[in-house]
Amino acid sequence: MKYFPIWLIVLVLVSCGERSAGVVAPAVVTESVDGDPDDPAIWMNVRDGGQSRVVATVKRAAPDGSLVVFDLKGKIVQQVKGIDRPNNVDVEYGLMLGGKPVDIAVTTARNSGTMWVFAIDGTTGELRDVSRGGLDVFAGEVDGRKRPMGIGLYKRPKDGVVFAILSRKEGPGKGYLWQYRLEDAGDGNVRAVKVREFGDYSGRGEIEAVVVDDAQGMVFYSDEGAGIHRWAADPDDPRAGSELGLFGTQKYGGDREGLALAEGRVVSTDQMAGGSRFHVYRDGQLEGTVETDADSTDGVEASGAELGADFPKGMVVVMNSKGRNFWLYRMPEFLGAMRR
Repeated sequence: MKYFPIWLIVLVLVSCGERSAGVVAPAVVTESVDGDPDDPAIWMNVRDGGQSRVVATVKRAAPDGSLVVFDLKGKIVQQVKGIDRPNNVDVEYGLMLGGKPVDIAVTTARNSGTMWVFAIDGTTGELRDVSRGGLDVFAGEVDGRKRPMGIGLYKRPKDGVVFAILSRKEGPGKGYLWQYRLEDAGDGNVRAVKVREFGDYSGRGEIEAVVVDDAQGMVFYSDEGAGIHRWAADPDDPRAGSELGLFGTQKYGGDREGLALAEGRVVSTDQMAGGSRFHVYRDGQLEGTVETDADSTDGVEASGAELGADFPKGMVVVMNSKGRNFWLYRMPEFLGAMRR
């Protein structure tokens, strides 16, 4: 019989305890950011999937609040500072600007009551402000009702018009979200035109995460204390005036935070210290739950696109609070770890 020193036994037990059984491991862990990370978005480079980017918010007051751009190895390749407490960010493709289609990243700036629009260089993924330092949102509102948080971009299939749907720190029981049409201002920049107020709110917690399924024309948003609401994204849809469904009302141990779309599913963050969970829904029904070691996750994003050799079948990105970074998962491994 072999005998091992007690220090070695303890070391092995501690090492094994670092990852619980059944917990999916990230393929890439990004560099840490200087501040409080929050929400990621994925930009797909159609010329070269391996040169796609992850765009994420660092939730600090100006001048240190920023968008950080990572390559798919997790390295920071750009940081845009001067945004006053950026909260959430989203990406959309093909906004007509100067007569040409331009990919954009849009972030909310909570302290300044604005949203910033950035053109994305189609080759390098570099961001360039095309909103003159931010567009005013929630005009006429005050305090928490003026402070934008979540954002979901929607490109209407029938005409290519791009909309931004924003949530905020506080809001009424009706009309919590405001929707804006993004369009060419004629000087190389973008302007925002308000088109409607919509969205029910439970009055418990807040509404932050917003995600839009362009193809289906559906917007989903997390009501932290109640569930996930589903509405028509097109303001001209005959159903646009009322809610189309509420799901995700049970089995949460923490707040309902980030939302993402993954292969016809809605992925919802269950924010837990030391090990956030992600509930996966199909047609409003719980399909399974993914366990991770990501700490107190807020934002989550997913893309099923071919993103180079490391992510040939898509990627899921989640925020990890303790490490002040983001974890990148291969889509098949993430969804394959679902427990029912």
